[in-house]
Amino acid sequence: MPDGNSYFYPKRAPTKMDLDKLKLDLKEHGQEHLLKYWDELDEEQQARFYDDIRSIDLGKTNRSFATTLQEAENHKGEKKDERIKPMPPEQIGSVPRAGSSLKVWEDRGLHEISQGKVAVLLLAGGQGTRLGVSYPKGMYNVGLPSGKTLYQLQAERICRLQELAFQKSGKRCIIPWYCMTSEATKENTEKFFSDHNYFGLEKENFILFEQNTIPCLTFEGKIILDSPGKIARAPDGNGGLYAALSAHKIIEDMKKRGVEYIHVYCVDNILVKLADPVFVGFCAERSAECGAKVCEKNSPTEAVGVVCICDGKYEVVEYSEISLDVAERRDPNGKLTFREGSIANHFFTVNFLERFCRDHEDELPFHIAQKKIPHVDENGERVKPTTPNGIKLEKFVFDVFQFTEKFAVLEVTREDEFSPLKNAGEGKDSPVSARQALLNFHYRQVIDAGGKFQDSNGTILSSTNETNSIVCEVSPLLSYKGEGLEDVVKGKTFMASEEIHLKSPEEEENGEPQTKKIKGD
Repeated sequence: MPDGNSYFYPKRAPTKMDLDKLKLDLKEHGQEHLLKYWDELDEEQQARFYDDIRSIDLGKTNRSFATTLQEAENHKGEKKDERIKPMPPEQIGSVPRAGSSLKVWEDRGLHEISQGKVAVLLLAGGQGTRLGVSYPKGMYNVGLPSGKTLYQLQAERICRLQELAFQKSGKRCIIPWYCMTSEATKENTEKFFSDHNYFGLEKENFILFEQNTIPCLTFEGKIILDSPGKIARAPDGNGGLYAALSAHKIIEDMKKRGVEYIHVYCVDNILVKLADPVFVGFCAERSAECGAKVCEKNSPTEAVGVVCICDGKYEVVEYSEISLDVAERRDPNGKLTFREGSIANHFFTVNFLERFCRDHEDELPFHIAQKKIPHVDENGERVKPTTPNGIKLEKFVFDVFQFTEKFAVLEVTREDEFSPLKNAGEGKDSPVSARQALLNFHYRQVIDAGGKFQDSNGTILSSTNETNSIVCEVSPLLSYKGEGLEDVVKGKTFMASEEIHLKSPEEEENGEPQTKKIKGD
């Protein structure tokens, strides 16, 4: 049985022969400690635990640990300064400097969408633990006037984009939405979408699947027990996407639907433009197999990975792998030499993903993450450590770039496209900063469409919400990126002291769609 989360539970515990064989296998791989509490389990628990262990490829687990640990040790403290080169300018496009090319890219993207060739794939395995909540990040409400969650904002952007493609082509189309969850987020995500009628999307076009889990290990490579009869497991990182695509036959589903291009993104970016026609069109025009959106780093020490070339292959190099001297280098224009900051926003062709999953998925490297992993102590009691006591092996979604020769990079404006939600409180990457980023984005859209804002003294305010005091929300169902707002706001002046929430005609007619209050919001 492959690694996974669904087990068949026999009615009885394994036979003595089964157990003897298991003991031999565990001893051969140095994991015999897993049966320490076997005799304390009842028959049903033994049956479940037996299947739990048998679902693990012990040899592969040991090899992955040894290889990853050795690789980390070989390069401990090593910088990649001499191995990296910046991306060639001809492979980089820039939205701020695109000029007339912007419309070419957008038109191409809308055309591909109208033909049903574009899908989006959401990486939604993360819980809101660092936000202080126990439910999936996508269910988080940052406090917008509408009360909409990340999931709802994203769903409505898809709805609007389908409408824009129809307006452009006269042809109704579907943008399938694939959602990779983890064991921790699948059930809640599934129920949330069902309870909200998929936010206007058709159920059959929201395809939810679960990534694999793998055992957590001690620093010596021993599999950790979560309880006397249960293995401690963790998702295999966002790079587990590729194994999950194969396990759940997602590529086959995409091909049946006629999908050729995939936009892959992480759930926590409140500004994400799903299936962005500009990005899709840019990559399609370049005949790219893989693409990455980037934001220019705001300083040499900003803690983001850099898209570049390493050892002749495309790679996202972590900020910690580059010395300060190299990070501070600048080109003749005064810009950072290594400035293409990764924002976990990617493009792939279905053909590339199919080929990679078939031929190279096993070559994708694991990375070590030291974690505080709950475990069973010597007395069989479950304890939660206060310091890291083990490792989780994770794969990164962007490590796939090294397997393509057709790669394109699109630089976008941070203020318009990237504001991640990661931390509780009011600081960087918090609900407060994410909320403000979206409100400011909408404020600029209204200004660009001919609307104005004035303060209590009658003074017309600037084109930027400098004090972050204006609350202006534009529903995704009304506008995807500012289009169509002129008809609503041109020539109008809004009071800066009032909360502004611009809705679509359907929302105005039907009242704001009901969103259930989630405990902890």
